[in-house]
Amino acid sequence: MWCLKTVTQVFKSSITSANVNYNCVAGLKYFPPPIKYENIEKVERPKLRIMERMPQHPPNLRPPKMQKRLRYMRGPELVHNQLLHKQYAIIATGGGRLRWGHYEMMRLTIGRKMNVNTMFATWRVPAPWQPITKKGQGQRMGGGKGAIDHYVTPVKAGRVIVEIAGKCEFVECKGFLQQVANQLPFQATVVSQQMLDELQASEEQRARENQNPFTLKYVIQNNLNGCHRWLSPVDHKWFGKHL
Repeated sequence: MWCLKTVTQVFKSSITSANVNYNCVAGLKYFPPPIKYENIEKVERPKLRIMERMPQHPPNLRPPKMQKRLRYMRGPELVHNQLLHKQYAIIATGGGRLRWGHYEMMRLTIGRKMNVNTMFATWRVPAPWQPITKKGQGQRMGGGKGAIDHYVTPVKAGRVIVEIAGKCEFVECKGFLQQVANQLPFQATVVSQQMLDELQASEEQRARENQNPFTLKYVIQNNLNGCHRWLSPVDHKWFGKHL
């Protein structure tokens, strides 16, 4: 039997320089060509501008009050759902309201993290315009509608919030954009134009290759099993895609 000392001596003698072979091999490396940024618009102010806390009314006009109008946050966004610069953005995946503090959070975070020499950011949502009223604490019911407390901007699912463009890649801006998206009062995600194109292509392929004729849209339109008894009006409009 070999003892531990004998094994150690054999191991040391086997790794001497005389027993080691060095093979010089030249590896072939392939690096993809750099991205060509063509037709990139150059802006004077690359950072986000400061939004007003409240809309400016004429001095002879009392600031109007408004109802809740929750329909402004319900359903899909049909207008501002595409990227203008075809690069990167934060898109809302659920409805909600943006207050002035959220605008400042986005402006300061993106302004600190972005490279102003190669990137620029643009707003895709207007300044807060919808008044939200609130009564003082401890007041009795009645007495009319409360005073205006603050202003908000309602957002629907699919609305583009902020766009980032310039001579930059997605990995350069994904980190701070995701940080901003996590702090918004509604669900949001960071996307690129390539991700949106792939998502649209996958949805079209799924609809084209679907072999089940009993889709939710077909079931609702034909009142199968009397489903109209418990469906809401929005189910007849968006067929289960939005609440």
